[in-house]
Amino acid sequence: MTPDTIQVVEIRESPAREHPSAPSEPPRPNAFLRAVRAIRRAIARNRWTDLVYRTLVGVVGTVLVILGLIIVPLPGPGWLIVFGGLAVLATEFRWAQRAAHWLRVQLERFWAWWKARRAARRARQG
Repeated sequence: MTPDTIQVVEIRESPAREHPSAPSEPPRPNAFLRAVRAIRRAIARNRWTDLVYRTLVGVVGTVLVILGLIIVPLPGPGWLIVFGGLAVLATEFRWAQRAAHWLRVQLERFWAWWKARRAARRARQG
């Protein structure tokens, strides 16, 4: 198959397997996740508590991002800290979710380029 051809794939639904103990509804999140979501809903009910919570998340996430950017030139997990700070910010802010998604896509593109480059270099050498 050449790179300019398109392959058409037909997707068929398989018949549902009946399992006596399997519920028909989707699985529920684990107890820890349910508790965290319940706490977040309780915080969101009070406007001032919600504002303080979002401010704290913003401050902690921003400090992590800045600290990570400072550490990037040094040996260590600089980018990991940056992505961790962005993940903290993404828990409350939509713009951070979009930024994290964009960075993830760019990182995947970079790794694909890097692997292709290494494969081409190996092919030339061997």
